[in-house]
Amino acid sequence: MANSSTVTDATGQDVGSDNAQWGNVAADRLRSIVERIERLEEERKALGSDIKDIYSEAKSAGFDVKVLRQLISIRKKEPAEVEEQETLLDVYRHALGM
Repeated sequence: MANSSTVTDATGQDVGSDNAQWGNVAADRLRSIVERIERLEEERKALGSDIKDIYSEAKSAGFDVKVLRQLISIRKKEPAEVEEQETLLDVYRHALGM
């Protein structure tokens, strides 16, 4: 039995068989990649929910969530980059008389 089916385009017209249209696509490898991405997307969604819960916990404890987000952003940066940004902020504040 042949493992080739007819493929149609968006208009429903026949555009050839699977094998002729797609060549040597390794279906098992492609399926594996897609499934791994899907699992990771689900994990990311779950992690996002966990992070949201932690921010809610922090807010309930009296912490300013906006400041926490800034702090986390700063901690991700290199010290030299943080120092440069703080220096520029000070220069701009001074220029505005703040």
